[in-house]
Amino acid sequence: MPEGDSVHKLARRLDRGLKGSSIVRSDLRMPRLATRDLTGRTLLEHATHGKHLLTRFSGGVSLHSHLLMDGSWTVTRPGKRLPTRLMPQVRVVLETEGGATAYGLDLHQLDLVATADEQQLVGHLGPDPLREDWDHAEAVRRLAADPDVPLASAMLDQTRMAGLGNLWANELCFLVGRSPWTPIGEVDVDALVRLAARALRHSALVPGAYQVTTGTSRRGEDHWVSGRNRRPCLRCGTTVRMVPEIPDDPANRRCWWCPSCQPGPGPEARIDSSGRPSRPPSRRTPPPAAPR
Repeated sequence: MPEGDSVHKLARRLDRGLKGSSIVRSDLRMPRLATRDLTGRTLLEHATHGKHLLTRFSGGVSLHSHLLMDGSWTVTRPGKRLPTRLMPQVRVVLETEGGATAYGLDLHQLDLVATADEQQLVGHLGPDPLREDWDHAEAVRRLAADPDVPLASAMLDQTRMAGLGNLWANELCFLVGRSPWTPIGEVDVDALVRLAARALRHSALVPGAYQVTTGTSRRGEDHWVSGRNRRPCLRCGTTVRMVPEIPDDPANRRCWWCPSCQPGPGPEARIDSSGRPSRPPSRRTPPPAAPR
């Protein structure tokens, strides 16, 4: 699943294959963009903000894409093309003068805007530690603004701090030793933001460190809790637990946690986007008996 570090690495890979190239054929396979043509423009760079990718072209034009859960970009060498079975998933084709071709697959969000207007698409996002304009203090302020919001839900809110997806939200909860449903007001938010920024940068920029949170890349040992349901905690041996996501609720994604290493409220403390309990308690205290 793409997260901020995933998209940052993707942007650098696309730059290596496409930056400075002239587009000789473009095909934007979305109805509202189908008549737009990027042929003749030079691909200048790929920029990112959180999970958003901005492909910038000469003439002050930017192609914005969001990978969501299943989107991807790939580049084929000159004379090569994607397998036929993948072609129905293609939403963007950008062929360069050198023969390399970029394909955007399963892109659910796609926009073509003036580069000067990019903020209309990403201006709502919080600070991103992988950008040069990273603002630590602003990220702390936004995350701490609603002290009752559960820790994991606050980290998943891209308007507070951009780039943290579900894997990082789960792993950071473990690393700070709190359950995912601990109110963020009970956490040292300044220390949390420093840890999150360091983790994203390490993952995106250090070879071999991509999304390794334990310090070892051995299969099955690269994450503290994510994906480890019913397996022993790598730190204490307690069985790791998992609670499914609430459908169509981005604040309540699938959570893994170690009940021993991460004390605090359980999933019954989940709240929805309005701040109310996400589901009623499974048991109710019976009413007192009527007086006789």
